[in-house]
Amino acid sequence: MLSRVFGFGRRSFDSLSEQEILALAISSEEDDGRIYRAYADGLAEAFPQSAKVFEAMAEEEDGHRDALIEIFRKRFGERIPLIRREHVKGYYERKPDWLVRPLGIEAVRRQAEAMERQAYLFYVEAAKRTTDASTRKLLNDLAAAEQGHESAAHELEQQHVPGEVKVEEASAEQRQFILTYVQPGLAGLMDGSVSTLAPIFAAAFATHDTWQTLLVGLAASIGAGISMGFTEVASDDGKLSGRGSPLKRGLTVGLMTTLGGLGHALPYLIPSFWTATAVAAVVVFFELWAIAFVQNRYMQTPFLRAAFQVVLGGALVFAAGVLIGNA
Repeated sequence: MLSRVFGFGRRSFDSLSEQEILALAISSEEDDGRIYRAYADGLAEAFPQSAKVFEAMAEEEDGHRDALIEIFRKRFGERIPLIRREHVKGYYERKPDWLVRPLGIEAVRRQAEAMERQAYLFYVEAAKRTTDASTRKLLNDLAAAEQGHESAAHELEQQHVPGEVKVEEASAEQRQFILTYVQPGLAGLMDGSVSTLAPIFAAAFATHDTWQTLLVGLAASIGAGISMGFTEVASDDGKLSGRGSPLKRGLTVGLMTTLGGLGHALPYLIPSFWTATAVAAVVVFFELWAIAFVQNRYMQTPFLRAAFQVVLGGALVFAAGVLIGNA
């Protein structure tokens, strides 16, 4: 780890020979081609038209690699030194976002633009370091090609991803985000915020002891989070429903359930009972309005209707807890 952070054991770009610069360019083009194919594989199922764009870009990278190998053979023979981007100080690195599933279409497009820009800057600097006319010409040509890839990628996108397809893909990505994260998170927040109201405030008014109330709140919140998380994971593997990874959904619903309960449990760290209860009541108010906001923002529920439903339900549960606590 330290060697990567501080550059121990890595070469500076200025210390590379022309042979090593060409070898670095070959390995970089090969890596970028594989990355584009990984993007294509990751997008193929949900965004088949965008996947074609990255397949075409990978083929272009293959062509660049082949041209570099050909000139390397002419100048230096068949043995290409093993040097990669991680062996050079300050050389751009690729974050392994192609390993993430599902891939975000807009994030991938932005990353592709950054890759082409970085490759352009590399070829500009590499061309300055070579004295061979044919090699310099190739490197300058590749720099121009990488600089032009943004417009080429745009043309490919227009060919494979026309306006209506792009809108459909963006809509599909938004829908997947809602199914995998928003719906489970909203369910968890509602459960954690509303269902824990009764036990927490019942304990508060029954004991008037902030520490005991805090312990009940922690138990109710964490227990509900674990229960909701495991229930979400076990209830649907996402293959038929299209709701995405059960692990992601389970973690989301579990964390949001726990946070929803802790919001009005943690105020009981305050020693004064009435102060803690007043703060907890204010927190509950904001929790319920946050739920209404999410329902309106992502679920297209009219805000006033969402607020009425959530506030009414929360008020009833709160009242039940107070009544039971005072019984």
